[in-house]
Amino acid sequence: MKDTQKASKRSTAKKRREGFTNEEKGAMKERVKEMKAAADEAEGETAVLAKIAEMPARDRVMAKRLHAIVKASAPALSPRTWYGMPAYAKDGKVVCFFQSGQKFKTRYATLGFSDEAHLDEGTMWPNAYALTELTAADEARIGALVKKAVS
Repeated sequence: MKDTQKASKRSTAKKRREGFTNEEKGAMKERVKEMKAAADEAEGETAVLAKIAEMPARDRVMAKRLHAIVKASAPALSPRTWYGMPAYAKDGKVVCFFQSGQKFKTRYATLGFSDEAHLDEGTMWPNAYALTELTAADEARIGALVKKAVS
């Protein structure tokens, strides 16, 4: 009986070590800070710009441009951070966000949309886009997606 209990304790301890990655833990800690802060819109803008400033050059350039596109396309969205990423919310609920490739060590940045975004098309539609750079055509498409997301 004792051998079974020891084996059970060892397997439980091992499972705990296989939990969240350091990056995931960091994102969760940042989310807790964000929830505690309950920042107003001006503080949200400041927090978003600070997160953008921390990004590697390539992602920073895209994030700055996306920030301008979102603000121009959907002025009703409020900038805020979400799990440590620049995000844009309507009535306190995140509609879209930008994830630097550095955030989870991926080879590209991501523009994502939450379930609050009104992008539904039939029974299946994309809710995230990989970004390696932004062309004029990409910027126009993103502007249209953001407008549709808040409609």
